[in-house]
Amino acid sequence: MAKMRKRLGDLLVESGLITVEQLEQALNEKTDKQKLGDALLQQGFITEQQLIEVLEFQLGIPHVSLFRYPIDPNVIKMVSKEMATRNFIMPLKREGEKLLVAMADPMDYYAIDELRLSTGFQIDVAIATKDDIIRTTHKYYDTVDAVDELMDDLNPVSEQEQEQVTNEEAPIVKLVNQLLLSAVQQRASDVHFDAQETKVIIRFRIDGLLKTERVLPKHMQNVLVARIKIMANIDITETRIPQDGRIKVNLDFHPVDLRVSTLPTVFGEKVVMRILDLGASINDINKLGFNKVHLNRFNEMIEKPTGIVLITGPTGSGKSSTLYASLNRLNKEEVNIITVEDPVEYQLEGINQIQVNTKVGMTFAAGLRAILRQDPDIVMVGEIRDTETAEIAVRASLTGHLVLSTVHTNDSVSTVTRLIDMGLEPFLVASSLSGVVAQRLVRRICRDCRQDVAPTEREKHIFANRGMKVTSVSRGKGCPTCNMTGYKGRLAIHEILVVDEMMKKMIMNNRSINDIKEYAVQAGTIFLIDDGLLKVKQGVTTTEEILRVVSGD
Repeated sequence: MAKMRKRLGDLLVESGLITVEQLEQALNEKTDKQKLGDALLQQGFITEQQLIEVLEFQLGIPHVSLFRYPIDPNVIKMVSKEMATRNFIMPLKREGEKLLVAMADPMDYYAIDELRLSTGFQIDVAIATKDDIIRTTHKYYDTVDAVDELMDDLNPVSEQEQEQVTNEEAPIVKLVNQLLLSAVQQRASDVHFDAQETKVIIRFRIDGLLKTERVLPKHMQNVLVARIKIMANIDITETRIPQDGRIKVNLDFHPVDLRVSTLPTVFGEKVVMRILDLGASINDINKLGFNKVHLNRFNEMIEKPTGIVLITGPTGSGKSSTLYASLNRLNKEEVNIITVEDPVEYQLEGINQIQVNTKVGMTFAAGLRAILRQDPDIVMVGEIRDTETAEIAVRASLTGHLVLSTVHTNDSVSTVTRLIDMGLEPFLVASSLSGVVAQRLVRRICRDCRQDVAPTEREKHIFANRGMKVTSVSRGKGCPTCNMTGYKGRLAIHEILVVDEMMKKMIMNNRSINDIKEYAVQAGTIFLIDDGLLKVKQGVTTTEEILRVVSGD
């Protein structure tokens, strides 16, 4: 097997997909049980599609796409769900004494032998991506069974409902667990349970956009909501007011945190679950998508011993990830870092995190006041929402602390005026503010179906307006890897406003937002749209994505 791995590495190097240095790095960093292919995928050096193409060439095994494959429902019963999910196997069809199965790892001879013994058939193997197999096993094994069982079991007796939503073997419990697992595997950030007049629609937010995952009959709504409420420790008898809760679960052996919110609507309660995948959180500043200029500017700002660094953008623009990556960078034994958040999203080792609780008077301002008596070096405030919090944050920075926080504004320059509108004196803003980072998330073009195309006239015009030239742009044509969307994953675009001496004077003199913007242009600020268009030129996203999140002025 070791020889095989070595040959796979050599083949990837020969085909120009990875360099010798990348191969060495993957071999050094992978765990003992981890396969080389998985290590290379984890590092982001290759895509699963590229790995499959090399294996297909090396082993002479055909590659199948399961997205529209006509799977024979009769063969599903031949392979148990446990075996299929454990070995990443999907049975496809039977031909005489042969059973064709798709495998993520066609070199897993133990799994092939186990399959041969349990089914009694000769096994023919095809290669498919791990994501493709996971999606298909969910579709054919899981939710269909659970919904069928529910249809048989469902009875509108409240005592029985209570039994149904607490018993681990109950169909509704299985259904909710399967939906959550499916959401995590598809890298969804939110799950919406929408109550309609005649049905319940379940939607996943993947890469920033909602898509319908499945539609359930209306009579399943009450037990579905009741199960989620029990998991989140919410009062299941209260249906007239909004409620919030939290669930901690282990899905596929890694911890996932879920924030649950219920809202009464005319057709019943709508439930939204925000998924915080603790295993997939980004803790490295270098992986946040900063360009070289921005990375240097940002590092300089957060490495200053004092001052306020603000991160701005709408909800769901990755502000928390940037804050946590910054804290991770600054987290050393010799500094005392304290945060006050609402809620604490990710728990970081070595950092003191405080949860806001307005019911008992623990607001951002009260927490921040208490923090300043705890001898902190670095303070992180989840959000500056009011004048009181803003004033204490300024005072903290002026008394020798580094303060990191977020604020909701459209761009970096308008953050300065927002702080002054909150009632802060211009001289206090000027003396305390080190810099502002505006951030948005855009979808990344799928690496497996990316193709270079000529820019449209409109695109040329957009680039020319920003003083740039473009000869070719990239598009995703759509493939099973990206669910035919052309996009997979997201990356951030940034705008960093560094508050230098000249800008401090302009803020103190109450200069207009346009004057500050003009000076920012002269000082070499790369605005959101410019950073976005640079990423379009690099072929990692599209102009449509940039214009979706940024106004083109």
